[in-house]
Amino acid sequence: MGPATVAVAQPTKNGQGMSLRFGTDGVRGVAGAELNPELALALGRATVRVLGPTGGVALGRDTRWSGPMLAAAFTAGAAAEGASVLDLGVVPTPAVAWASGTLGVPGAVISASHNPFADNGIKLFAAGGRKLTDAVEAAVEAHLGAPLDPATAAVGTAIGGAGAPDHAAALVERWQASVVAALDGRRLDGLRVVLDCANGAAAVVGPAVFEALGAEVVARLGVEPDGTNINAGCGATDTAALRRAVLDHGAAVGIALDGDADRCIAVDATGAVVDGDQLIAVLAVDRHERGALTGGAVAVTVMTNLGFHRAMAARGIGVVETPVGDRAVLDALETHGLALGGEQSGHVIQRDLATTGDGLLTAVSVLDVVVRRRPLAELATVMVRLPQVLRNVRVGPGARRPVDLVAAVAAEVAAAEAELDGRGRVLLRSSGTEPLVRVMAEADTVALAEAVVARLTAAVGAAATST
Repeated sequence: MGPATVAVAQPTKNGQGMSLRFGTDGVRGVAGAELNPELALALGRATVRVLGPTGGVALGRDTRWSGPMLAAAFTAGAAAEGASVLDLGVVPTPAVAWASGTLGVPGAVISASHNPFADNGIKLFAAGGRKLTDAVEAAVEAHLGAPLDPATAAVGTAIGGAGAPDHAAALVERWQASVVAALDGRRLDGLRVVLDCANGAAAVVGPAVFEALGAEVVARLGVEPDGTNINAGCGATDTAALRRAVLDHGAAVGIALDGDADRCIAVDATGAVVDGDQLIAVLAVDRHERGALTGGAVAVTVMTNLGFHRAMAARGIGVVETPVGDRAVLDALETHGLALGGEQSGHVIQRDLATTGDGLLTAVSVLDVVVRRRPLAELATVMVRLPQVLRNVRVGPGARRPVDLVAAVAAEVAAAEAELDGRGRVLLRSSGTEPLVRVMAEADTVALAEAVVARLTAAVGAAATST
């Protein structure tokens, strides 16, 4: 599956300042160009105007070269509106969410997650550690270009402060302890693990969490960030080095995090990748058998493999399907009173343990199942992945809108689904930020899935040029 859809920051001059558009995971763009210090400063101001200065703002970032620049600009904007900024430094996104929940203050993360180092982004949490609703995001966007009023400007001691490094360090340690405590005293003693931190935000705290639980970290990959090597040939988006290291060291499991450590992908002892769908399946079955699967169901997105649905049905576990995005998953968990959900990409939310996806928490939870039950390679057989083929159809200027194209080929989609006759499924969706139609098919064989996607992409292309 491709990367999650995000909106690229588009700083544009209007009559009152700047504007941007939030995507499914905050705002994201090329640092210094699409996402520049002026926009970060304005977003710091807008965040405080909407979410309030009381108690301040918890701020963290990943290891990108542009992180300090954007963090300083955001801090300046927030402080100018009277908010004190608690700078947590380089920490995983879930650590900021945890601090936001613990302190009851808004949170902000300077990160572009799994993107290359030249990109960066800003994602926000409301007080309590929850990602913003659409309505609140719209309010932040509206305030972004609001004119400054000298009569109400913060001056003197009304200007917010920044720093508190001792307090920040203590909070990060408490978050690490909360991840360890999630196992209720159980340990990972002697489990041989290879850990890949993607040269990102978990480069220091990741190994510390595993070692605190007694795991033997036999190799550490992606723990030497230099500002430019985040996600470069490492981490959850490129597991080749991790697979080799697992085999070379005879490890039981390999764990790959992404740049901001909110997602996790695993590798079993044979070197096979275990993706987010499989990790959720492993956790769901274990919770179900222990009577700890709240609501008897899990929440996953429309991109989740059909094999997952079949595995859950076979074990009497319900499945709630959501649009793409971990925020949509969390909405479903809250609406239906569930505890577990996530995405194929490795974003896994355990709502009874955290307010957002947490790669380290996912990893230790899965390793706990390995220690208590059996090797990951065996656990992962709980579901059989159907071959999944995904193609993007780019729509040229002047063509019909992607959303209209999806509707235009509904008959072809219905015909493909009838042909699959329960042996697979088809999904077409328009991108929210790019002129693309995403065409996905799953089937019992790669050849069949490829054939269905080829036919549907051709249909979309023909519809795009028709009048």
